[in-house]
Amino acid sequence: MTAARLAKVATEVLSPAVVVLLLPLAVAWRATGYRVGPTLLWGIVVALFSSILPMVFIIRGARQGRWDGHHVRDREHRAVPLLVGLASTGVGLVILLVGAAPRAVVALTVAMAVTLAACIAVTVWWKVSLHAAVAGGAVVLVALLYGPWAFLLVVPLVIVCWSRVVLRDHTVAQVVVGALLGPVVGGAVFLAIT
Repeated sequence: MTAARLAKVATEVLSPAVVVLLLPLAVAWRATGYRVGPTLLWGIVVALFSSILPMVFIIRGARQGRWDGHHVRDREHRAVPLLVGLASTGVGLVILLVGAAPRAVVALTVAMAVTLAACIAVTVWWKVSLHAAVAGGAVVLVALLYGPWAFLLVVPLVIVCWSRVVLRDHTVAQVVVGALLGPVVGGAVFLAIT
């Protein structure tokens, strides 16, 4: 398998949409005392509003030619999809609050929203890697909940950063900033709320 092909696979498998499908389940699992029903309930609510619905919007927009694909590579076209993702996450947050979701699940959602808002602010003038920001934030949040062994997830973080550079979707600086922005912003918000 060539480096470019491997990078394409890594970019898809470790995309923000996939990470945000799995991370809420990991957080909810711990937050609910390892109970399957509540884990699925809260994890699915977060995944639906922070990953699935925003990706449906992005994919539809790409098919209609509003942007260049489901990764929205052109910085100039990122504002609308990212703002829709932020709004959708906000709706999910309201549902979590009304439903009295566990504090860590609420903290995760707020951390993701604030990190996304920071990425939107940066995107106004520069292109930051959302892949790196989401993966980096996930590593820190899982480590905060499950302990230092979770830092093994740095390996997939490095792989996704490498893939974004190999595919020429981002520069090294853009993935480094993303890989730092996610853990610093998301981690700080998560710690402040939990």
